[in-house]
Amino acid sequence: MKRLIALAVAATLAAGAAAAQTTLRIGLAEDPDVMDPTTARTFVGRIVFAAVCDKLLDTDKDLNLVPQLATQWKWSDDQKSLTLTLRPNVKFHDGEPMDAAAVKYSLERHLKFPGSRRKGEISQIKAITVIDPLTVRLDLSVPFAPLIAQLTDRAGMIVSPKAAEAMGDKFGSAPVCAGPYRWVERVQQDRIVVERFADYWDKGAVAFDRIVYLPITDATVRLANLQSGQIDMVERVAATDVDTVRKNSRLHLAQVTELGYLGITFNIANGDKAKTPLARDPRVRQAIAAAIDREALNQVVFEGRFNPGNQWVSPQSPWYAKSVPVPKRDVAKAKALLQAAGVPNLSFTLNVPSGNENAQVVQVLQAMLQEAGIDMKLRTLEFATSLQMATKGDFEAYFIGWSGRVDPDGNIWTFVSCEAAQNDSKYCNPELDKWLKEARSTNDRERRMAAYEQAVKVAAQDVPIIYLYHRTWFYGLSGRLQGFRPVPDGLIRIQGLKLG
Repeated sequence: MKRLIALAVAATLAAGAAAAQTTLRIGLAEDPDVMDPTTARTFVGRIVFAAVCDKLLDTDKDLNLVPQLATQWKWSDDQKSLTLTLRPNVKFHDGEPMDAAAVKYSLERHLKFPGSRRKGEISQIKAITVIDPLTVRLDLSVPFAPLIAQLTDRAGMIVSPKAAEAMGDKFGSAPVCAGPYRWVERVQQDRIVVERFADYWDKGAVAFDRIVYLPITDATVRLANLQSGQIDMVERVAATDVDTVRKNSRLHLAQVTELGYLGITFNIANGDKAKTPLARDPRVRQAIAAAIDREALNQVVFEGRFNPGNQWVSPQSPWYAKSVPVPKRDVAKAKALLQAAGVPNLSFTLNVPSGNENAQVVQVLQAMLQEAGIDMKLRTLEFATSLQMATKGDFEAYFIGWSGRVDPDGNIWTFVSCEAAQNDSKYCNPELDKWLKEARSTNDRERRMAAYEQAVKVAAQDVPIIYLYHRTWFYGLSGRLQGFRPVPDGLIRIQGLKLG
């Protein structure tokens, strides 16, 4: 462990020696994937994007929509057109103007770029019209309630057309956006460095000359670096380390309940690894779910600090379908289901991203499943590698989560709808698609909730994903760091942060 700490410290010193007094050092739980808003998919990537790429809209700590690159937005009476008024005098990091033409370019890039993971998030956009340099209209094929919420995340990030055209599929190696910090360098598995953009439209809210993001997958090592003063902030303090941070007078703990979930995704129809009992018979997946005690998992691994769940939103969410509550563990039911499916001695492999907390979770799950006669083998992988393997279908089951979105559609559609970009499972049920489409086609809350009630029932029978729990985001901060505002989306907003 000392060696790991030394490596992290060395990377920090090498990256920030030139401006030590005005460098913010943030420890990340993983190394991000590609840093292109159109093709990226990792949570830690979104944390870095928060400093580099402004979005059309943002959310505050209460999940209200607030202006960022767009200052106003208005729906047409038929809910099929959205008009955005843009902030004036905004520049990209390459000096080009951020205007309506750039918004049109970026949204069309999300829709058309090969490998785009944003297409499914905004696919209802059928036309984008530049009204004038600061006004753009989005015309939809059908009413699409989640659109505004999608524009608060990567789908709403606007990139420099000039840079994107010049770099093509290499844009993710050095993104050019309109955020408070511009790209400097990345050393894979070691650091990402960004520096303050002098022409940022809200530069008075930015205090640091540089930010160094350090991927440190071991939670113990991250915390040790924070305690020693080598980093100023860590995202995802382990639940078991919360009291350690609270008792340290030189540190501060911030927390907020996440919008997303952690769970097990099954490979239903993605290549040869889907030729298993897991894929063929939903009773097998139901059996695995029945063998799991979510509350015990929460107590054993997280000291009761997380929230057990069984849906894509937490039981505390106003979008939670109360008609399908968190089930109790039922080992007898699990064995009966396996017997009925003809696989009383089920064996399968679970892909697991590396990390102490992940390891603890899956080991507890492994023990629970053994009591139902299920042999779950574990395959530990570096996080970005595990994502690449999931895309290729190189998994039977995958322990993976989602950081969550303001609108519930953002937690479910992209993972289970028949043609969604992040449906690594390749699961497809037209009935579930029908209810999800109903929910996203209206702004009427009662209609949406009724559709989600039906969608949850279908998902509970098919079990393409076993939802396990919803995390509390714990952040460890140096006692000198001021102005941090935790938001349920888990992102770190740099605006307003300073060292006291």
